[in-house]
Amino acid sequence: MALFKKRTAGKPGEWYYCLEHRKVEEGPDCPGKDRFGPYASPEEARHAMETAAERNLRWENDPRWHDAPSGERADED
Repeated sequence: MALFKKRTAGKPGEWYYCLEHRKVEEGPDCPGKDRFGPYASPEEARHAMETAAERNLRWENDPRWHDAPSGERADED
């Protein structure tokens, strides 16, 4: 059991969106499991949730990522 936890070192100017605190932070203050980033600006980090939602929607609707053969829907029996 480690007595001291190793802190993640960030670079100046890296911005993150903390999922736990729901705010933009400079540098990785929170654990990696609780944040999105790094982003180049606080404005990009501020829109992290919208960016993730847009990417998820594109992924869910991308036919290349479904297991069903082309022309068939993945949810058909």
